[in-house]
Amino acid sequence: MSIRNLDKMFAPRSVALIGASAQESSVGQVLLKNLMTAGFQGSIAAVNPHTPELGGIKAVANIAALAETPDLAVIATPPHTVPGIIDELGQRGTRAAVIITAGFGELGAEGKALQARILDAARPSLMRIAGPNCLGIMVPGVGLNASFAHLNPLKGDIAFVSQSGAVVTAMLDWATTRGIGFSHIASLGGMSDVDFGDMLDYLARDPQTRSILLYIESVSEARKFLSAGRQAARLKPVLIIKSGRHAAAAKAAASHTGALAGSDAVYQAAFRRAGMLRVDGIEDLFDAVETLSTRPERKLLAGNRLAILTNGGGVGVLATDFVIDEGGRIAELAPETLVALDEVLPRTWSHANPVDIIGDAPASRYAASIDVLLRDPNTDAVLAMNCPTAVVDNVAAAHAVADAAEKSVKPVFTSWIGDQGARAGRQVFMDRRIPTYDTPNQAIHAFMLQVRYQRNQRLLMEIPKAGPAWPDRDLAKARRIVDTVLAEKREWLNEFEAKALVGAYGIPIVETRTVHDADEAARVAGELGFPAALKILSPDISHKTDVGGVALGLESVDAVRGAARMMLENVGKVAHGARVEGFTVQRMVSRPNALELILGIVDDVTFGPVILFGQGGTAVEIIRDKAMALPPLNAVLADDLIRRTRISKLLEGYRGRPPADFEAITGALMALGDLAADLPEVCELDINPLWADDSGVIALDARVRVREAKQKGTGRFAVKPYPVDLEGSLKGRDGKAFPMRPIRPEDTQLIDEALENTAPEDLRMRFLSPLRRLPRQLAARLTQIDYDREMAFVVFTDESMTEVAGVGRLSEDPNRERAEYAILVRTDRQGLGLGYALMTHLIAYAKSRGVGEVFGHVLRENMPMLDLCDEFGFTRERIDGEPGVVEVVLDLKD
Repeated sequence: MSIRNLDKMFAPRSVALIGASAQESSVGQVLLKNLMTAGFQGSIAAVNPHTPELGGIKAVANIAALAETPDLAVIATPPHTVPGIIDELGQRGTRAAVIITAGFGELGAEGKALQARILDAARPSLMRIAGPNCLGIMVPGVGLNASFAHLNPLKGDIAFVSQSGAVVTAMLDWATTRGIGFSHIASLGGMSDVDFGDMLDYLARDPQTRSILLYIESVSEARKFLSAGRQAARLKPVLIIKSGRHAAAAKAAASHTGALAGSDAVYQAAFRRAGMLRVDGIEDLFDAVETLSTRPERKLLAGNRLAILTNGGGVGVLATDFVIDEGGRIAELAPETLVALDEVLPRTWSHANPVDIIGDAPASRYAASIDVLLRDPNTDAVLAMNCPTAVVDNVAAAHAVADAAEKSVKPVFTSWIGDQGARAGRQVFMDRRIPTYDTPNQAIHAFMLQVRYQRNQRLLMEIPKAGPAWPDRDLAKARRIVDTVLAEKREWLNEFEAKALVGAYGIPIVETRTVHDADEAARVAGELGFPAALKILSPDISHKTDVGGVALGLESVDAVRGAARMMLENVGKVAHGARVEGFTVQRMVSRPNALELILGIVDDVTFGPVILFGQGGTAVEIIRDKAMALPPLNAVLADDLIRRTRISKLLEGYRGRPPADFEAITGALMALGDLAADLPEVCELDINPLWADDSGVIALDARVRVREAKQKGTGRFAVKPYPVDLEGSLKGRDGKAFPMRPIRPEDTQLIDEALENTAPEDLRMRFLSPLRRLPRQLAARLTQIDYDREMAFVVFTDESMTEVAGVGRLSEDPNRERAEYAILVRTDRQGLGLGYALMTHLIAYAKSRGVGEVFGHVLRENMPMLDLCDEFGFTRERIDGEPGVVEVVLDLKD
């Protein structure tokens, strides 16, 4: 993952167009026209061997004739010429190129070979490549339009990155007519080099970008993408349109889990886990951006309870229906709220939510009502609506609502309904940056987008440990089962083995025995007790019910014997040629209140292991009530996975049926996360059904598929777990051990308390400015880190781990060429040698990660830190424009 030289691509000082043309409406002509008319202040050069002048500027015949080396090259020449052009540009010193030309990876093996030659040519000079087969890039803030789009985009603070050039032009057309501007537009095309992960890294750090929008068709490097996405989503909204929502799942999937998973469902789980928000279309995209970017530091939703304020009862009822359809809740107003509304409203008001304040409601009635609703403890947000009437001034009413919205910490959504009569009111909200929508449905949809976005942001903070959720699991037994099956060159575990594997991870299973013939089945059933269940045992039969391979409710020895003989006869007819090894026998469990669930694992080709949960049973693929999540899981993530399904409502209890044991269900899900980490050979698993009721869970059947593992442990996981292996201690100057561990999202309060116990001067030395408490966004950035690219070690005063003594941080650049360190030791814990110990530990960690050099920015007056750096062999370098700050650098490459 790399942002190296992307500054040359998106903020170049000079641009050369290779393949400029004078032919009207050709790609080369449109590219040159866009470059010349967008307001770019740097130099622009055109390369064309057939004409001396193009578009009012002198053209040169070849790259060697360019007067200066361009930072950015835009290439629109035939495919076979491109590798040589890249090589020549790289030797001249060009560090970025946009390849417009098509005819590479999309054309099969020959095109892929040509694309590989491009990358080979770029590699020696570290040149970055956007494309090939792309529309180009646009950066309105610097007047750069290196594309063949039909419009110059407006300047704004939204970045849009797309695999599809057609979607870019559609978005550009849509946005321009609505006055929406962009900080960056990038069409990535074939993504031979620069991909979504690189763009997320770059745009997350860009101060001109407030929101990031992505149009995604596919992701190539999952961990890179999610690592960059999680980092970006902590700092600004990241919204995604993903095409292919209804693509068929892999037809070869033999388990229920495999059939239910589907690529799109896995992408949805990945976006959710990374704190990003998926939307359905372009209009949704901008509605969400408008909502999420309106003073986000104050407008945080606590939940999905909406209060509706309206001057029309009918539209209030329609809005209520839509809230429920979208999965929101109509707020149940508190008694004190109803009393307060009685005091400010006429007797004829609705006395419930929606709050109908009657058609003649003036601005003062809106003001009084919304103030009351925003104070209601059961309300998370307010939707204010207005239907135009001839007796009131809806512009004044809009100002009244806007006044309240600006003062409130709760979000306010507005919809002034109508066309000509509502425009002036809507303009009030637009001018004052209050979210406003043409229809109530649009407003409610935007509200629910924010609900989902903030739910994903909460999930972003969850970083489960890499260690087992169930330490008492029998890993040795599980390993023996898998190794035996692989040694026998089998792909599927039989039912007995599958249940034993699940049981080794602490998930209760029904006692099951294997038998070879009908007589043995009858005898074993008599030992286990009745009623009995009998199932065919065959490595060639995936779904036993489909071939008559299951008999339930057998009440006697004779019934079992007869069922076994009939089963052999039926299976022989329906599954001709299938190998039959015998039967499995179990005593049927009686749990009349139990619900049937399915739990599973599938190894996705892009994102690795994925956990599935949903409603189980034989009709599982028809009901399709399921949700998916990326491991590892903790209790919070497992509970969220459960509650994304319809069956979760039944699990909560209904009509006298007690609630199911959620702790047992979440425990089973976390156990599957452990299994995925421990046994990379397991590529498909489903437990179906898993019965769940108030007394716990029990697995009635399981299927497991294995294959040789290509990668061990959690390296296959798309989300890097909390690195429990890095927990330990540091020794101070007198040999005392101080507990130490990597930072966690929940450490914000502990860090704030440490800052409060640190002298202002020490804080100024660490943060280069006075700071007593971390601002919310900075706290999120410092505590919700991605362990794939950043590390912060928290040192505690004692074993209780309730007081922070110091923090050492190392932030790698995406290339791992450099890593910036920072150390803070609490004032009353200085002099114990913790600063020295932290520096030693950070340097050792950087070396283990292959970092090229460690650096830091230190105030010139911070002599203790400068002396410490001298002791470790850091060199000092000046920072241009910052005379009071020194950059200290330690080379680790030797």
